[in-house]
Amino acid sequence: MIARAGVVVIGGGVMGTSIACHLARAGVRDVVLIERDELAAGSTSRAAGGVRAQFSDELNIQLGARSLEAFGRFEEEIGQDIGLHRVGYLFLLSTPEEVASFEAGVRLQNSLGVPSRMIDPAEARRLSPLISTDGLLAAAFSPDDGHCTPESVVHGYAAEARRHGARILRHTEVTGIERHGDTITAVLTTLGRIATDTVICAAGPWSRAVGAMAGVDLPVQPLRRQIAVTEPVEGLPPHLPMTIDFTSSLYFHSEGPGLLVGMSDPDERPGFATDTHDRWIPRLCAAMEQRAPALLDLRRTGGWAGLYENTPDHNALIGEATSVSRFLYATGFSGHGFLQGPAVGEVVRDLYLGRVPFVDVSPLSAGRFAADAPRPEANLV
Repeated sequence: MIARAGVVVIGGGVMGTSIACHLARAGVRDVVLIERDELAAGSTSRAAGGVRAQFSDELNIQLGARSLEAFGRFEEEIGQDIGLHRVGYLFLLSTPEEVASFEAGVRLQNSLGVPSRMIDPAEARRLSPLISTDGLLAAAFSPDDGHCTPESVVHGYAAEARRHGARILRHTEVTGIERHGDTITAVLTTLGRIATDTVICAAGPWSRAVGAMAGVDLPVQPLRRQIAVTEPVEGLPPHLPMTIDFTSSLYFHSEGPGLLVGMSDPDERPGFATDTHDRWIPRLCAAMEQRAPALLDLRRTGGWAGLYENTPDHNALIGEATSVSRFLYATGFSGHGFLQGPAVGEVVRDLYLGRVPFVDVSPLSAGRFAADAPRPEANLV
């Protein structure tokens, strides 16, 4: 058992392993990461794997673009093949309000160096020939976006963290955080007590419970999302973009010889359930019939369910608590956490070291809700 740590990172998904890796590579000693299951066993392994910088919020654009750069260098720097496919993200828009919102988003993205653009329905269908353009007004596309394999990213970060001296405890549950006044003194686990003065919460949907152990309110709520995988698709374009029908939230991208398909379910209630069910299928089929009828003929061969970690404004919580000394957090990403993992690991490293991060994340502090200053993100999938 490890008796003492310089910093304890809670959560072994992309956020936790990225943070541990960035800390260890910066020379931080005695970094300990704690994961109650296997690495990537939570939300990360259930993610669709999309990576993008097409957002409506300036901070999310910057975090997404910085992460895209890191994903592009990942195999060379970390030595791990992450199956990166830079095929682009294609948002299909069916209402004047959606078009106006994405036009504003593209202007903001372009000002920050993201090569997104508005395109007409005919070009959208050339890029994604499985769609129907009936009722489609326009689309937004960025060629730098794409998708990769979440588990590979996690294991790459974990291996690199270990190479730089970090220690990882799997199958170890955090049972409490010990404090003396407003100072953290230890993390209590199923393997014993680890003396430390710094905790970083990257526990995804379970972050609210971890925060409560330290007396910190992290308003994160778990919500089940389901994904289906189809049989092989004959003639599937090799560069099929991640395609999202923004009105219905239906999305799909290549998964081996077939497709990975998903969408939100407005009837889903918050909770930790991750079993699969078919209640969402009629709504999924209705969305396919409207926007991608060719998908209706495909047989489902598998699928899974995972948890989003939603906040009230569907934007992340990144920062350091003010009510207790040295409790940092990176959670509540509401569906866009995997794609921001590299950049957020860098930001949290700098917050820990007292450096100025490449982007000011103070507007994403958990305290924004108490201050009635929510920061909504519009481009959600």
